[in-house]
Amino acid sequence: MDPDGELFERLLALDHSRREPWGPLHGVVVACHRLQTATAPLPADDQLFVQLRVYLDGGLPAVSRYWAAARARNSRRGGAPFPVPTGPLLDGPPARFAVTIRDVAVDGTFPADGHAERVHGWAVATLAAWGARTAPAEHSDQRE
Repeated sequence: MDPDGELFERLLALDHSRREPWGPLHGVVVACHRLQTATAPLPADDQLFVQLRVYLDGGLPAVSRYWAAARARNSRRGGAPFPVPTGPLLDGPPARFAVTIRDVAVDGTFPADGHAERVHGWAVATLAAWGARTAPAEHSDQRE
């Protein structure tokens, strides 16, 4: 396994502990990692982009409301668990990101102190590297 993959596995173990500060950021971490390691083109409205935009616009409470509303809509429709992306395809990830999982890991242990701030920086850098080509989040904090 590549070093970044090993770091991601280590971070997932912390995420799955459901302890602060790692657990609540699980979805953001997964989105950042997947967007930085994508091997195929992605639709501009892919839920990974949307989740990071919602997080950066309104923090974890907004992400929770967004996914709760999506689950409620989908359970009433009996459809797929997530909206199906339909936007234009973007090329694979940029060659370089200003912040990566290595920065979040610090010394490889993902220390609790400052973890949330490092993940926030990772999300900002991930969307910035992909650029304005990604669709804006359509979330408006709906409560359903």
